[in-house]
Amino acid sequence: MADSNADNRPEIEVTHNTAERRFETEVDGHFAYADYEMDGDVMHFTSTQVPEAIGGRGIAGRLVRTGMDYARDRGHGVVPACSYVAAWLERHPEYEDLRAAG
Repeated sequence: MADSNADNRPEIEVTHNTAERRFETEVDGHFAYADYEMDGDVMHFTSTQVPEAIGGRGIAGRLVRTGMDYARDRGHGVVPACSYVAAWLERHPEYEDLRAAG
């Protein structure tokens, strides 16, 4: 299921900061990110942070989707250790196949 207002939102550029193990973006001068840790071929998503000033724009979802696409492209499993990522996976069953035991 796609985000309901995805077509009305401006494109958010997400970068993968491999050194910090996070997917990140800057919107209106505010920094948002989704952190992960690697354990073999499994990505444990540990935290998703979006400042209140830029909340409600689908930024967290875009960060997580980028991370899930990265995991899929590389054959990684994912563990949603972050409550937001766990809820996001529930809303996006097309990514459920990535879920690893954790």
